[in-house]
Amino acid sequence: MRFIDETTITVISGDGGNGCMSFRREMYRPRGGPDGGDGGKGGDVVFVADNAKQTLNDLAYKPLYRAKRGVHGKGSDLHGRAAPDLRVHVPAGVIVYDADTGEQLTDLDQPGVEWIAAKGGRGGRGNARFLSNANKAPTRHDPGEAGQTRRLRLVLKTLADVGLVGFPSAGKSSLIGAISAAHPKVASYPFTTLKPNLGAVDLDINRRFIVADIPGIIEGAHHGAGLGQRFLKHIERTRLLLHILDLDPQTGRDPIADFDKLNIELAAFSEALGRRPQLIVANKIDLPDAAENLARVRAEMAQRGLTFLPISAKEGLGIVELLAALGAALDETGRAEKAAETKEEP
Repeated sequence: MRFIDETTITVISGDGGNGCMSFRREMYRPRGGPDGGDGGKGGDVVFVADNAKQTLNDLAYKPLYRAKRGVHGKGSDLHGRAAPDLRVHVPAGVIVYDADTGEQLTDLDQPGVEWIAAKGGRGGRGNARFLSNANKAPTRHDPGEAGQTRRLRLVLKTLADVGLVGFPSAGKSSLIGAISAAHPKVASYPFTTLKPNLGAVDLDINRRFIVADIPGIIEGAHHGAGLGQRFLKHIERTRLLLHILDLDPQTGRDPIADFDKLNIELAAFSEALGRRPQLIVANKIDLPDAAENLARVRAEMAQRGLTFLPISAKEGLGIVELLAALGAALDETGRAEKAAETKEEP
């Protein structure tokens, strides 16, 4: 099944139930008054951000969501029952836009967050509501309020602490499989990964973070080349980027040139993304002919004042050191985020 991260759906909330017109018809009460009950409220359509969902596939294949209407009021002052809300589970990280105006309506950026996508109509008032000294036999009763109909465009941006970036076949899928319980598809050809894969990494009993394996990005991606902009947006929410360099000389690629090209793509797509903190890893040190590239990367990064970690995702070499570095980098990023929030507070 293909990965869907953008779709348009229609949501329709329930109409309110109609108010009732009724008068008492009881023995020995010839002057029975109005007793028409109110209609029940229509059901809301409520979006619920759910970490268990990672795509918009379900919503794309079922593009219409309609809540039930409220029950009509009845005589004997019987009010109609309110309709239940229709709860639609969407992946955490979904941004909701008005499909007709393009206006952003909400950002469901935290698991468990709820948002009313369409509010149900109010129930109509029964004629008992209009009894007064001036009107002992009211015949007025209101229809239920109509529900809302909205066309919504949903855009998913993956939520993760760490985003793995690198050119195709750099070993991102192998790495996420080595450090988490995720089991992404791994093969020796480009673009094996056609959707972001998420994995949970446990540093210790109290510390866990989420890693996203972002599909391979190539030169010109910010213009849509390769998998392009479709997946660049998935790393906008990550707190830290883990940049994977491929040391395998058989690819014919230059890991240092790839490093520069990819950073250009990130900055071209989003200025903020270009400034995102990064850790650099050089992968595939287990290959016997990778030594020359490793020496070049070490010398170049030292000249630039950058540190990197040599690893082999396939053989598990350097993984312990990498996890320790990731934990420390995330702690530092967290402190910087708190300092920025404190500074912004009036």
